[in-house]
Amino acid sequence: MRITLTGVFVSDQDQALRFYTETLGFVKKHDVPVGEFKWLTVVSPDDPDGTELLLEPNENPVAQEYQKGIFDQGIPAASFSVLDIRAEYEKLKSLGVAFTMEPTELANVTIAVFDDTCGNLIQIMQT
Repeated sequence: MRITLTGVFVSDQDQALRFYTETLGFVKKHDVPVGEFKWLTVVSPDDPDGTELLLEPNENPVAQEYQKGIFDQGIPAASFSVLDIRAEYEKLKSLGVAFTMEPTELANVTIAVFDDTCGNLIQIMQT
């Protein structure tokens, strides 16, 4: 068994696609119209057949409340691993990404947290 798909709720799928591809460097995998929304996924360019991230619309009031609640509590909606967190932090900062936590060492991991502009906090980590 392995994880093939996970998702984050987003306030705007088009804005999310731009952020996750143009800013974070993921690549679009699926973009299938489903009514007024889409089945929209991105993947790492280093693993195009790997785990997909679904950019799921948060139109459901329960999803909106959940997304707002974890955001307000400072809880990341997802975590991505990076090889060099300080370099990634500097690159993303230079692209205008707003971090809520700078790279911070905790035991055997270093983490940083940023706002994805679509209602989520996202954690990056280096082990």
